[in-house]
Amino acid sequence: MKNTFGSALGLTIFGESHGAAVGAVLDGLAAGLPVDEAYIAERMDRRRARGDGLSTARTEPDVVEFLSGVVNGHTTGTPITMMIRNTNTRSGDYAKTADLLRPGHADYTAYAKYEGWQDARGGGHFSGRITAASVAAGSICEHILAQRGIKVYTHIARCAGVEDAPLSSSAGLI
Repeated sequence: MKNTFGSALGLTIFGESHGAAVGAVLDGLAAGLPVDEAYIAERMDRRRARGDGLSTARTEPDVVEFLSGVVNGHTTGTPITMMIRNTNTRSGDYAKTADLLRPGHADYTAYAKYEGWQDARGGGHFSGRITAASVAAGSICEHILAQRGIKVYTHIARCAGVEDAPLSSSAGLI
């Protein structure tokens, strides 16, 4: 029941939606690699909910705090521990539904995995809030790769029978 992914480069995510914080430990990066906090802040801003009626009404500042592994804007070669504090929680909103498994959420998955001991407030560890940790860690990796001329793209070629135009190799994306 681990929350660690990868082998050569490991990512462990931690925290819950209504706990003190969410965060990540990124382990396996060499020493001396650049960590651009402004770039990370830009990516965190991009993932943040806007309270626009299309996403959660909950807004958070999503400030990444480095606890270890980064000094003077560079990796030290030791595990990078980063934390994003939860500042806008209203756990009382979940008191009436604490024992209910909500349709369309991961409540049953959490219940089955943790045998009823999960933190159900706001979806706990299965909340969309946990993606903040993944974005912070991914931003570090994305920036390091970009410094070497490597860019990562995704493309949905087909969804529910609707096809998109194929990517062109002449666009330099493939």
